[in-house]
Amino acid sequence: MFNSNKQDPFFKALLNISKNVKEGIYYAHNARIQDIDALKEIADTMKNYETSGDKLIHELIVMLNKSFMTPIEREDILALANKLDDVIDGMEGCIAHFDMYNLTEVTEPMRQFLTYIAKSTDEMVQAMELLNSKKLVEMRKHAIQIKDYERECDEIFRSSMKQLFIQEKDPMRIMVFKSIYEQFEDIADSCQTVANTIETIIMRNA
Repeated sequence: MFNSNKQDPFFKALLNISKNVKEGIYYAHNARIQDIDALKEIADTMKNYETSGDKLIHELIVMLNKSFMTPIEREDILALANKLDDVIDGMEGCIAHFDMYNLTEVTEPMRQFLTYIAKSTDEMVQAMELLNSKKLVEMRKHAIQIKDYERECDEIFRSSMKQLFIQEKDPMRIMVFKSIYEQFEDIADSCQTVANTIETIIMRNA
């Protein structure tokens, strides 16, 4: 179906978008919130990753509008790009809430969420590398792995919420941590949506 000797600019664009997502998520994963100043710097850096993602999406849309032929349906290309970008958007929003709440406390469930979300971005980049090489069927194993990581995040969410309401007595702290845990769960769900989109593209094109 594809000319495997010629690199496609649309697949390359999707790979670049996935790399920006991975880099931003790993930045959040490795960041250390030592104080309010450090938190502000982390939030500003995450905003830069989110802005870079928006720029990459815009460049892809311009390319799609100028192109008569695309390697797969243009709607699928744009959907995959947007779903990838939703992951970094979600993380930027989550860190922004840390900043708004002046929250410098990072709990073990938060670290666990970040670990599985970061691992999911590894799979996204590997899947986009395969797409860039026009090996669509081989992408499926990475989609499956992302879904496995999302299930792990489901378990973390349930246990963290249960422990929050058992251990915490301060209503304000309950509200803040509940909000943050829900946002991490939403990011994991966005990762699963990427996996679902990958599988749809495989089904339609492989």
